[in-house]
Amino acid sequence: MEQLRELLESCINKELINAVLSNPKDKEGIQKVKVRPVLMKGEMVFQCEEFRNNQAFHVNCKEDKICESLMEYMTRMRQMQIETKRHTALVLVSKKGKVTIKKKTQKNREKTADLSHNRKKQYILEEGIVVPFLQDLGVMTEEGKIVRAKFDKFRQINRFLEFIEDILPQLKKEKETTILDFGCGKSYLTFAMYYYLHELKGYDIRIIGLDLKKDVIQYCNGLAGKYGYKKIQFLEGDIAEYEGVSKVDMVVTLHACDTATDYALAKAVGWKADVILSVPCCQHELNGQMENDILSPIMKYGLLKERMAALVTDGLRAQYLEQEGYDVQVLEFIDMEHTPKNILIRAVRNEKKKKTSDMTKPCEEFLHVQPTIGRLLTEYKEDVRET
Repeated sequence: MEQLRELLESCINKELINAVLSNPKDKEGIQKVKVRPVLMKGEMVFQCEEFRNNQAFHVNCKEDKICESLMEYMTRMRQMQIETKRHTALVLVSKKGKVTIKKKTQKNREKTADLSHNRKKQYILEEGIVVPFLQDLGVMTEEGKIVRAKFDKFRQINRFLEFIEDILPQLKKEKETTILDFGCGKSYLTFAMYYYLHELKGYDIRIIGLDLKKDVIQYCNGLAGKYGYKKIQFLEGDIAEYEGVSKVDMVVTLHACDTATDYALAKAVGWKADVILSVPCCQHELNGQMENDILSPIMKYGLLKERMAALVTDGLRAQYLEQEGYDVQVLEFIDMEHTPKNILIRAVRNEKKKKTSDMTKPCEEFLHVQPTIGRLLTEYKEDVRET
């Protein structure tokens, strides 16, 4: 554990943003510990928030004691994530006690720790500041207060805008940016994108929302007109058949069901979109295809096979995008306690990215699957060669 001690001594100081210890060995004891620096009476201490029995308990440690405290916590945990102003680190402890550490340097990082003792969560769209589309969508009152029953939706919107904030360097202010939102639904997040990028950040953007429900499209177009959002338009149509534009800078697909997500991703690749943000849903396709004698003891349980199929589906989607020249991350969209399916695939086009070997085929052959995304991208490449 000496390498863990060295890591803690280098990271757990005034540059720490936060640390999260999780995956407990004993399911009856402490389940998670969150650590962050706070100022108390002018002195910096480290607040350890312990979660057990559906309750949270706070313990404050001085700087000269915190490393020993974390070493003690880690005798009961198998994972720790650390975020500092300059680095991120992931610590994994195997069942045999082997420690694996993955540390990365964050370039151009400006994030700093909030040292307030009782800090309030800072949202991009703040409570108390009236946002018309949030009012009409039932999330906010006329006074700017968040409707209690809609607070999860408010958090989701802000979490999505954080992902948008991260990719701002990919969007050019000197030209119009076209964003296509597949399966936009009631368009909470579509309006949030327009409001954030155009109203708050001053980008010249054009958003096209696409959905199959005629009444929803009419409603959203009415709201866009009401707010004076001249460059946002909602259309009735199917993802697979849409040919309304020849170039798109960013593609968003949120909860497009099953293979509709694959069609959206393939379209994005065909357009050479700079950014793709996708929250997949209802990944049924591979669940009906997966076969493997080695994994049959696991896959005979329907629930486990369904979850495995969802993970394999999204893992292959991410890998296909990597092979098409994108830097890809698979991220948590909202807290997993709300739903096990809310992950987000974020892909940023990298013109300098070197072509990698096809890593999807061995996995597909092992599981006897043929995902739609692979077929669509193969057809796209064949069409390009023919033209």
